[in-house]
Amino acid sequence: MLKCIGVDPGLADTGIGFVTGFGFDVQSYSFGTIQTSKSLPLPERLDVIFARLSRVLKDEKPDLMIVEDVFSLQKYPKSGIMLGKVIGVVLLSGFQSNIPVIEIPVREAKKILTGNGNANKIQLEKAVRSLLNHPEKIKPDHASDALALSLIGLYRYDVKCR
Repeated sequence: MLKCIGVDPGLADTGIGFVTGFGFDVQSYSFGTIQTSKSLPLPERLDVIFARLSRVLKDEKPDLMIVEDVFSLQKYPKSGIMLGKVIGVVLLSGFQSNIPVIEIPVREAKKILTGNGNANKIQLEKAVRSLLNHPEKIKPDHASDALALSLIGLYRYDVKCR
């Protein structure tokens, strides 16, 4: 059985989603977020993300971590730079926990799970909910996105991690 963690990095909310199973057979799943306060300075917020994610990785011992790859819009370069800082601590926590880490672009994740690389967050959440037979909306969006990434890890990389 393979246990994958998906991580959707964000400074205010970093989504985390776990799936356990074999290939397309999901045995269990869970999800949540790591939240940081806007009132904290940036280094402290990054430390909160790193420390909490490292604790989760130590406690849960996943076989694989899938992280949403950074992207930046030309209109908002500072957002891309900030997101890159968050991804840096996420990647570091995976490395220090000796967990293989794979980055997947968000469009690729959307294409795999919805058939449309330009799907919106609602479409992706509905696809994830359907694949997991989860009865109600998965909130917040970051947790749903993280579950999407963990599903892709389970579907694609099962054989490579054994």
